[in-house]
Amino acid sequence: MSVASLPLRALNIATQGANILGTLLIVGLVVIICTDVLGRNLFDAPLSGVPEMISLSIVAIVFLQVPQALRAGRLTRSDGLIDSLHRSRPRLASGMELLFDLLGCLVVSAIIYAHWPILIKSITRNEFVGAVGNFTMPTWPAKLMILIGATLLALQFIARIIQRLKKGHIQ
Repeated sequence: MSVASLPLRALNIATQGANILGTLLIVGLVVIICTDVLGRNLFDAPLSGVPEMISLSIVAIVFLQVPQALRAGRLTRSDGLIDSLHRSRPRLASGMELLFDLLGCLVVSAIIYAHWPILIKSITRNEFVGAVGNFTMPTWPAKLMILIGATLLALQFIARIIQRLKKGHIQ
């Protein structure tokens, strides 16, 4: 293994770890929802805070799993035009792929830039969701997961750009 591939390998391991964490959150939500439904129907005692946990977790799950989707080539997009261009005009198609990655990195970087102060504010102000005395949950863990996922996504876009340029697809 070359020294140059170590950062990419570390990025891919971190991306896979975030994906696994997102999957574990999904499993946790399924357990919580099932427990809530059973509690409501069997014991007339719903589980407190389920809507709050779901609302925070869904966004965190998306951000934790989208870097792996990009890495695996499963990010949702329409391939009809680009596949056609790869056959008829490969240089144009490669240029469009590079442009997609550059714009993706730019958009995700803007999300990171805008999200950082939101995370810091939620930590310093001890923000929470729920009702005091019933159920409260801090918001910063979900916001941290959003930041981690967005950072991994930006790094995956950068890795794709570097790989495209190394392969010489863009001349």
